[in-house]
Amino acid sequence: MGKKVVLGIGNLLMKDDGVGVHVVKALEKCRLPADVELVDGGTAGCDLLPFMTGAEKIIIIDALKGGGPPGAVYRLRPEDCGKQPINCTITLHDLGILTVLNDLALLEGKTPPCVIIGVEPGEIDWGMELTPEVAAVLPRVLELVQKELTCN
Repeated sequence: MGKKVVLGIGNLLMKDDGVGVHVVKALEKCRLPADVELVDGGTAGCDLLPFMTGAEKIIIIDALKGGGPPGAVYRLRPEDCGKQPINCTITLHDLGILTVLNDLALLEGKTPPCVIIGVEPGEIDWGMELTPEVAAVLPRVLELVQKELTCN
């Protein structure tokens, strides 16, 4: 049985952009199964490939501009992002992570099941704190990640 990778993406120095990293930091304080690997992906791109290699499942958490109010939570799959026009970004890091997932598929012959949990940012500006709207949904995001870890 392979590892399950929880990958938090974002820039901690840019308020809500760092939500994925904040989630991983919060998960470090939780009791998780031994096969779960938490990864602070920061703003890395293809450097994330080694962390995803050999994964049984990948859960990505990132700020995601979906058009909802700040703090809205979305669940989608990489193929949902691929349906977007080329000039339209979904997450603030989507081109990088989609490229990494494509590279993973080329390397391993397939991509493991992957879920993206996105949080609508309220503010992307200098600062290390999340806005109140985004901070308020962290418990819900943690719950969603834990639920994803228990289902196939």
